[in-house]
Amino acid sequence: MQWTFDPAHSQVHFSVKHLGISTVRGTFQQFSGTLDETGGTATSVAVSIDMASLNTGNALRDGHLKSPDFFDVAAHPTATFALTSFERAGDAVSARGDLTIKGVTKPVTLTGEIGGPAKDPWGNQKVSAELETTISRKEWGLVWNVALEAGGVLVSDDAKLRIDVQAQPTT
Repeated sequence: MQWTFDPAHSQVHFSVKHLGISTVRGTFQQFSGTLDETGGTATSVAVSIDMASLNTGNALRDGHLKSPDFFDVAAHPTATFALTSFERAGDAVSARGDLTIKGVTKPVTLTGEIGGPAKDPWGNQKVSAELETTISRKEWGLVWNVALEAGGVLVSDDAKLRIDVQAQPTT
């Protein structure tokens, strides 16, 4: 069966440490995805993220993140994830796949849990997934930084990625 992500009930998030003491969080507000599954096991997942839809709640920071210093949205408007393998133990899952950001493709493993299928109050079937991973942003060419006078750097190399998805059967 094929499922399509429901953007009204799904989110793609990221977070990084700022100044080594606080966390900056953001979302990508426009994305799409499909999931093919057989018997509760994902056989393919394809996700496409509109990088221009990045939102951290600060327009100046968002502009910098969209610039060539970071995501270079003008040259690389889309990030993608394509599943390569899937393991399930009850509701716990591990989804391995190829993540492409800024034209660079690297393997990642997202772990988390899935839910469903379940029917909503209108009789529509739904499934869900909550998955996360931590990547080294430098591996994707996101190398901009500033050294701090007291030591350390302005933006951590580690970036946490999280996707919370609800999907319905593709019509």
